[in-house]
Amino acid sequence: MRKTEVLCTRCPRGCLLRVTVGNGDVTVEGNECPVGEKHGAEEALNPVRTVSTTVRILGARLPRLPVRTSQPVSKSRMMEVVAALRGTVVEAPVKAGQVILKNVAGTGVDIVAERDVEMA
Repeated sequence: MRKTEVLCTRCPRGCLLRVTVGNGDVTVEGNECPVGEKHGAEEALNPVRTVSTTVRILGARLPRLPVRTSQPVSKSRMMEVVAALRGTVVEAPVKAGQVILKNVAGTGVDIVAERDVEMA
């Protein structure tokens, strides 16, 4: 049996969840709504995060382009995603939502631009 505490980030209440995993069951206590219960279970079984960072951009006024994963990735794979972006260089112009890198680190998730960037 494994017990952990998780701060729920799904609403402004910020409930402190006590999550117990054992015998194939997940028990969540401390939540004030059903969303917190779901969040606690997800965090205990398969925590995921959206990765936000920047990559180098050529031909633009600023040297970096903000990017993010198109979907959350497993927390255990975050460093692989960031490592896969090292050395990534794109050329202006770029549109927000444009795919910069497909299937980053074999996750099945794409890296997309967060903003429009025109040529300098």
